[in-house]
Amino acid sequence: MSERFKSRTAVVTAAGSGIGAATARGFAREGARVVVADLSGKRAEETAAGITAAGGQAAWIKMDAADPGAMQATLQLALDRYGSVDVLVNNAGYGEPGLLADCSIEVWNRTLAVTLTSVFLGLKYSLPQMRRQGRGVVVNTASISGTAGDYGMSAYNAAKAGVINLTRSAALEWARDGIRVNCVCPGGIDTRVTQVLAGERAGEVRRAMAAVHPLGRMGDADEIANAILFLASDEASFITGAALVADGGLTAQTGLPPFVAR
Repeated sequence: MSERFKSRTAVVTAAGSGIGAATARGFAREGARVVVADLSGKRAEETAAGITAAGGQAAWIKMDAADPGAMQATLQLALDRYGSVDVLVNNAGYGEPGLLADCSIEVWNRTLAVTLTSVFLGLKYSLPQMRRQGRGVVVNTASISGTAGDYGMSAYNAAKAGVINLTRSAALEWARDGIRVNCVCPGGIDTRVTQVLAGERAGEVRRAMAAVHPLGRMGDADEIANAILFLASDEASFITGAALVADGGLTAQTGLPPFVAR
């Protein structure tokens, strides 16, 4: 088993399920001490318990990633329990389907707070410790929804686009401190988010999303976790300010119909 992250501490937000939980488990399998943070304390505790049951090290905390105090408390937990913050994965996100004209100011503000401001807070509050350490890595969960638009997801599109460019600017500012900042841009990933957003139409939406990916399926949370772990590892030591697309080939196509039969 790889020990790429032995003696390192990884903090993962929104790690109670989906991509976050898969990422937390991946870090633990590869030797990291993990702080599992999630808006749901129950799900955070379950993820951490699964890690410790498998022989890993994990602490958990209930936190709202959009709350400055909660972000600071999460990072402080890592320092108090394990003595360092070597990797931060800003994974929290939020969105509600709906047309732009119908989007309330409350939904707009909450979407940007959870999806974009949380990344700003994670970056802001982890920087002093990473500077003291002389090293550190931040990986932000962006989306292909930050590289192009989706019908009926304008607030989410705006927030994820912000995550990508915030990643780039932070990478430039922190490079001379030995700190790397990158983001991963998933395509359609089969997690509980699909069920939450689509409700009774979840099965139909899953089939439609699978069909539009050239690989013929939706992605799995572990596949995105693998991309995140790569960006956080020493194997990516010369990569910073990057937006790594992991979308089954979806954005490789123009969307125009083929001129030859498939």
